Amino acid sequence: MARHASVTGAARGIGRAVAERLARDGWTLSLFDRDEDELVRTADGLNAFRAVCDIRDPSAVDRAFDAAASDRGPFHALAAVAGLGGTNEPGEIDRWDELITTNLTGTYNCVRAFERSLAEGPDARHVVVISSVLARIGVPGYTGYSASKAGLLGLVRSLAAEWAPRNVLVNAVCPGWVETAMAWQGLDALGLPREDALAEAMREVPLGRMAQPDEIAGTVAWLFSDDARSITGQAIDQNGGSRMQ
Repeated sequence: MARHASVTGAARGIGRAVAERLARDGWTLSLFDRDEDELVRTADGLNAFRAVCDIRDPSAVDRAFDAAASDRGPFHALAAVAGLGGTNEPGEIDRWDELITTNLTGTYNCVRAFERSLAEGPDARHVVVISSVLARIGVPGYTGYSASKAGLLGLVRSLAAEWAPRNVLVNAVCPGWVETAMAWQGLDALGLPREDALAEAMREVPLGRMAQPDEIAGTVAWLFSDDARSITGQAIDQNGGSRMQ
């Protein structure tokens, strides 16, 4: 039986890179995003099942995952990439609820929908959640984003313990700066020319460069492989050295 992986947030950025890498590795794919046009562009090139859904809506998520499992078979892996970035400020317009509901609750919705159609063992099944370096450090103005990404690490650890008896491995990746549209939105918010904004951000990164989405995808692919079959409940930092343990 072909291994079936689901990828949320697959329309662009890290999610698209993960889908492309898993396709090269021979996975059968189901891809989810709320941007239909970009999702079609990604899925059609990879011969993947696709479903448009907003991960904040648990009923929509259940329907999408159920349809994918019906079409391509039970799931062996989930890459939970979908999420929102950006700041939130207290006051009349505060994005706290939007960030928490999307990044944390939305991911939880996807994990439980994945569980409903989980392939049988005894071989390992996998979940990898994309968190962030901001789950590790505090940044002014990013209370909602940081809290949501830190919450994902608690979710990962609890699920890893909960699912270990079933040989389902649950881990997180915590990227730093990755060259995506979301990252450039953050840099543009500095109000500097892009070259200057990038230089300012890279002052805190010993390697002095943003990662590429396919580098994060490579880590996800490794965590889905047999080489990582004893790794669960972990949060892997991939941040160019901006935070060292």
